[in-house]
Amino acid sequence: MIIKRAEIPGDKSISHRALILGAIAEGDTRIKNFSNSGDCRSTFNVLKELGVNVAEKAPSELVVRGVGLRGFKKPGKDLYAGNSGTTMRLMSGALAGQAFDSVVTGDASLSKRPMKRVLIPLREMNAEIEGVEDNYPPLRIRGSKLHSIDYDSPVASAQVKSCLMLAGLYAEGETTVTEPVKSRDHTERMMKYMGAEIKEEGLKVTVNGGSKLQGREIEVPGDISSAAYFIVAALLKGGETEIECVGVNNTRTGIINVLKKMGGKIEFKNPRSISNEPVADIHVEKGQLRGIEIIGEDIPGMIDEIPVIAVAATQAEGKTVISGARELRVKETDRIKAICSELAKMGAKIQEKEDGMIIEGPTPLKPVEVNSYGDHRMAMALSIACLVSESGTDKIINKECCEISFPGFFNVFSRFKSNEVEA
Repeated sequence: MIIKRAEIPGDKSISHRALILGAIAEGDTRIKNFSNSGDCRSTFNVLKELGVNVAEKAPSELVVRGVGLRGFKKPGKDLYAGNSGTTMRLMSGALAGQAFDSVVTGDASLSKRPMKRVLIPLREMNAEIEGVEDNYPPLRIRGSKLHSIDYDSPVASAQVKSCLMLAGLYAEGETTVTEPVKSRDHTERMMKYMGAEIKEEGLKVTVNGGSKLQGREIEVPGDISSAAYFIVAALLKGGETEIECVGVNNTRTGIINVLKKMGGKIEFKNPRSISNEPVADIHVEKGQLRGIEIIGEDIPGMIDEIPVIAVAATQAEGKTVISGARELRVKETDRIKAICSELAKMGAKIQEKEDGMIIEGPTPLKPVEVNSYGDHRMAMALSIACLVSESGTDKIINKECCEISFPGFFNVFSRFKSNEVEA
């Protein structure tokens, strides 16, 4: 079966960045295959509050009329980031160098997520920014004159790196961010594509302050994090499956590398480049998986996919050990605790660790009621667990939260399950 390009939403991470960079560029940026997820709509709404004209030409096609680096207008109300940590952290970098004050808020879930990781380095750049208990939203930002820094980030986080690169555009001189492990690099790729002065050396990335961005056409590839659920479903239950036009940036393909190590039959077909991002069609065949060890250096390239990898591990021969994934405890929910709890309810042999989990397989899963905890990644991962359970039906509490990242997920999944996807 073939899952057509339109079945998988545009990459969420790239869509956020296309909006933000398009807004501060000069001239128009046309975005094709934009992700209409709830998170990306949060960025869309924040930019409109800042006076940016974003015209919707089609359901997944936007034109952003760039206002340049200094063209944002003081908002008339607090900027609401919804559930989107990407919106809050990246916009904090862009807002820190403006000539006005702003407040960025979020929903109940986002208000519990840590922001000190961006507050500390932004303050080193002379930003005036405050949070609740010096860590949590809402964030109050007083526009100030920024200066460049050379920052060694204690965490491999594309959101931290991107926040500082955006702030670096407003600072004099060169701002450099060094990470312990390379995180996803969509920001630096897109900044280069739009004309910014970017230097990369190993784990370091440097942006030159005052670099001007030029509006361009940006075609967003399919989101590999969204495709991941169908890849695992195909390995465990499906026949041959091909998912068209998926982004295969090597900072995002950790799940492919891990599934191949587990014995998964996965192949990239028709590799090409679109808007400075590598893209391919992903071909998958059903087969028996085996347990492996997944360690810290593997994690940044697959942090969002660990819940569905845990599902795959329940059906693999032997033991799977996941370590170095403590970052999962500060996502939309504590994903380590949540996935261990819910898979255990289904009969999985799974043990929670402080920074990961241990899973023994293969184990038949039982069709019991499970809880997404309002976390979109949990809901979609549990849908795959339900697919391989004894009855194949799902009983997932609050599965509608999938709309945050994958609008229409269960419609596409239903067609996949019933073999009605166009061939």
